Amino acid sequence: MRPPTVITRHREGLIHAYVLDSAAFGALRPAASFRPRAGDDVVESVVRPDLKRVVYTTLNTVVSLTRGGEPVWTAAFEPRSGERHGHRPGCALSLDGRTVWVYRPDAMAGRAEADQRVGHDADDGTVLARRPLETVGHAAGRYVHPLDGTVYLDIGEGQDGSVVVRSTAGAGGAPEFDSFPWSDRCLIGLSPDGRQFMTVDHDQADVAFHRHPDGEVLLTLSVDAFGHDPQDTFVEWSGGCLTPDTAVVTLGGEREDEEEWCGHHLVDVRTGAVRGEWIVEVNDPYGLVSLGDGSWLTAGRDGTSVHRMRAPLPASARPAGT
Repeated sequence: MRPPTVITRHREGLIHAYVLDSAAFGALRPAASFRPRAGDDVVESVVRPDLKRVVYTTLNTVVSLTRGGEPVWTAAFEPRSGERHGHRPGCALSLDGRTVWVYRPDAMAGRAEADQRVGHDADDGTVLARRPLETVGHAAGRYVHPLDGTVYLDIGEGQDGSVVVRSTAGAGGAPEFDSFPWSDRCLIGLSPDGRQFMTVDHDQADVAFHRHPDGEVLLTLSVDAFGHDPQDTFVEWSGGCLTPDTAVVTLGGEREDEEEWCGHHLVDVRTGAVRGEWIVEVNDPYGLVSLGDGSWLTAGRDGTSVHRMRAPLPASARPAGT
C-alpha cells in the first residue's frame, strides 16, 4: 500500500502539511503545521507521511524538526555562504521515506565550482551518499518515481539550460547516478503509472514524452500541433500528467495589446492526439498542479487556500474508445 501523498505550503511563518485524499475536494485544511526555528528562512520543505516530522532547507542548512518544534537533526552547508540570491537548496523524501535527498547549488552559493547532491538518513541525518554534480545550478525540481523509487532531479542553470539527473539503488543499496544526454530540456513531471516522463524544450518550442527509465523519446509535439503560430506562442514550463494517459500542456504568449495569456490543452499520450483546449481557472501558468488521478491543485483567489478539484473530463478529452 502506497503512503498518502503529502504536500507542504509556507504561510505566515509556518510550514503547513496537506494530505491529498482522493475522496476530498474543495478547500484543503492543514493536517499538520510546523514552526521553523527562529530566524530560519525556509526555502523548501517535506513532511513525512506520518506527519510527525518536517525537513526543510535554508540557504545554509537542512533541518529536521518534530511537530512540537524539537530539533531532530541539522546539517550545515559549509562554508557558510554570504550570497542571498541565485541559489535555492531543495529537498525530497525517498519513496520509502528513509532518505532525504538534498540538492545543494554550491557553485552559485560560492562554496565550490560545482553543485552536489547529498542523501541523509531521515531519522538521524547521517550522510548516506554524496555525489558531486557537473552543474552550476540555481535550483532544482525533484520527482520520485511512484513505483521503483527512482529520484529525478531537474537542475536549472538559467540561460545555460537544464540538466536532468536520476538516481537509482545500485548494488548493495548504494545509489547510482546517471545524467541524460541533453541540457536543453526541462523536466515537468512523471506519469502516475511510472511508464514515462514529460519534458519541455528549454527554448519552449515543444513538449516531449520519454520512456522511463532510458529517456527514449516516445512523442514530441511542437507549438503548431496545438493550432498556434510558433512565432508568437510558446510552451510553458508547466503542466503535467492529469491521468496515466492524459497530459496537460500549457501554452502562452502575448496579445497585440501586450497582455500575456495562457491556455491549457489536453493530449492523449498514447496516440499523440491533441484533444483541444481545457478551460480551467488558474491564477497563472504555473498555478495548476496535476495529481495524476484526474484531479489537480490550484490556489484560492485570495492566495491563502490550496484547492483540490475534480470533474469529469470533457468528451473531447477522453481517450478514443471510452
